[in-house]
Amino acid sequence: MRNSLLTAALLGVVSLAPAAFAADAPAIGSAAPGFTLPSQLDKPVSLSDFKGKFVVLYFYPKDQTQGCTVEAHNFQRDEAKYTALNAAVVGVSLDTVDSHKKFCTKETLTFKLLADPDHKVVDEYGVPVRGMGPLKFASRQTFLISPDGKIVKFWPDVKVADHSEEVLAAIKEASSK
Repeated sequence: MRNSLLTAALLGVVSLAPAAFAADAPAIGSAAPGFTLPSQLDKPVSLSDFKGKFVVLYFYPKDQTQGCTVEAHNFQRDEAKYTALNAAVVGVSLDTVDSHKKFCTKETLTFKLLADPDHKVVDEYGVPVRGMGPLKFASRQTFLISPDGKIVKFWPDVKVADHSEEVLAAIKEASSK
């Protein structure tokens, strides 16, 4: 409990720190940058593994924190809807594989969470990193990638409460074009 409160307090303070911008986010219509990162199963996952599917690539600050848990639960709740729309949900944070294993086990998450502690993919997608010293967190942003590997939509300022519904609506819209 004490660690949770400390983490929450630090996230609150860290979120006030200026964002470090790696690069600009990929433009809508451009090819999504490829990547390979380890998942909670300690196996590499590549963007190319999802060829022919929509990919919801969401970046989030920290495993086992309140907002990130709500966001993950909402994606998990809607997993059958994503599957029906030929879409996969993939989360990325600066946390380690071990952290993701614990988070997925505790919260019964079945979609892929990818570990990017060196923020290679975070930087490639232009996701701001916040924090100071060893306490760094990726900002909460989401990219929708089409089955042919193009960026379809970008959410730079995600509000977790209704984000999964927004993403599902965007997939339906993109599917109808």
